Amino acid sequence: MVDNYLNEETLEWRELLMIHKFAVDEMRTRLNNLDEEFQTMHDYNPIEHISYRVKNPDRIREKLERIGFDPTVENAKEHLFDVAGIRIICAFTADIFDVFKMIEAQSDLKILQVKDYIAAPKENGYKSLHVHVQIPVYLSKGVIETRVEIQLRTIAMDFWASVEHKLYYKYKGKSPTTIQAELKECADLISELDNRMYTLKKLILCLENNSEEVCLNDLYVDEYFKEA
Repeated sequence: MVDNYLNEETLEWRELLMIHKFAVDEMRTRLNNLDEEFQTMHDYNPIEHISYRVKNPDRIREKLERIGFDPTVENAKEHLFDVAGIRIICAFTADIFDVFKMIEAQSDLKILQVKDYIAAPKENGYKSLHVHVQIPVYLSKGVIETRVEIQLRTIAMDFWASVEHKLYYKYKGKSPTTIQAELKECADLISELDNRMYTLKKLILCLENNSEEVCLNDLYVDEYFKEA
């Protein structure tokens, strides 16, 4: 009886991971199509690169326990949005919202939730746009609507988040106050860098059709270059 129960539980976890892998594969195809379309048909591609993952069972159980739920397959289905995850890296913050609009335009994709940590960063300085979507996965037994979390970040935001993530696990979520303060300061510097790089992009585009004087006096060009 115990062996049968364990086998059944194992099969449930395998099915959960399989379905979420299929959801990632489906979303991956759609995003790759957008990426290729922009590379082929347009002068500018807002997508720098894309990464994908499905959480392993240990990470799923760990997160469920951390947020106060028993580590079961049913609780994973009901309470977690990020069993399947996709990260889209863009050069500029404006690109993030352009890519989001393309995702939002897909009629059979349901947007469940949007968390805008760019407009309202987390206390530690974390910035990203989190989009929770529901995508149809087609199996022999029918259609399974499956959740996927899509994170959209700039290159600079992704660098900061990668370092912060390593420190989080090194200190088990309780890093020293000095490190927390340094991370927050770095997040502010990265935010300024993103803004300056976007201003530089706007200046370059303006210079393609106008004189430098016109561009530097353009209301859309920041004070950075006027001071130079």
